Amino acid sequence: MPEVIGIDHIYITVSDLRRSEAFYDRVFVGILGFRKNELTLGSDPHIQYFNRHFGYVLRPARASSGHDSYAPGLHHFCLRVDSVSEVVEIAESLRRLGIAASEAALHAEYAPDYWATFFSDPDGIRLEVTNYRQERRDRHDNW
Repeated sequence: MPEVIGIDHIYITVSDLRRSEAFYDRVFVGILGFRKNELTLGSDPHIQYFNRHFGYVLRPARASSGHDSYAPGLHHFCLRVDSVSEVVEIAESLRRLGIAASEAALHAEYAPDYWATFFSDPDGIRLEVTNYRQERRDRHDNW
């Protein structure tokens, strides 16, 4: 049976492409080290942020309803970094930029070593950064 080996890309629709681009430039390029390119598919502009592992693509929304993380669809998108210290560093960097990110904190209700920071993009899409927890490392290494 073929094995899925990763996420290739995710598309996010946004209400204001340039406003979202300014936000994601600061977060994905400035803090997380992603690269960026722009493309047009059909007649729609797209902005792609990418690293070695996957792409996160913005495209203009075709409807104007706001994002509701409890409606069917995307609840939140979680990025993983290697260590707790990186979660702390990212949370502090986001807050220095004026982005309303939570303090990096231990969330033992999820896992005994689950550290995370939470924030939202301009359309209310919830984002999270968490550490590479031991359970995830064990799952990967002992699959």
